[in-house]
Amino acid sequence: MGMKQISVFLENTTGRLCEVTRTLAKAQINLRAINIADTAEFGILRLIVDKTDEAEKALKAAGFTVKLTTVAAVEIEDKPGSLDALMAMIQESGINIEYLYASLGGSTPGEKDCGRAVVVFKLEDHDKGFALLEKSGLALADRL
Repeated sequence: MGMKQISVFLENTTGRLCEVTRTLAKAQINLRAINIADTAEFGILRLIVDKTDEAEKALKAAGFTVKLTTVAAVEIEDKPGSLDALMAMIQESGINIEYLYASLGGSTPGEKDCGRAVVVFKLEDHDKGFALLEKSGLALADRL
């Protein structure tokens, strides 16, 4: 259960992120979510893509250090308090969240926003976390 996230370890130098996006573009990989955490010397780029296996192969062939991780993605309403309710539920269960990032649901040009957000997070205990999320009735995404 969950979805696969690609983590790419990058030197924090000019143009390195562009090398990743160019590699993925050449391989016809579509980015669905992206997050980067950095220090002065290196960064961890986290990606969810439409073709995980192909992206992993392309990045490794280009010389990048890549790791696959299972993450949870949950749809919540795009309104004040929705994220807090999710966080409170997870906190009450005693499950640790290692990190998270979020994205608003897209909309078609000319249409109103779809009113949802997707929260992607890495849990310390995925089995317990997935069971909690399923029991709560929240929509778990298997792709973005």
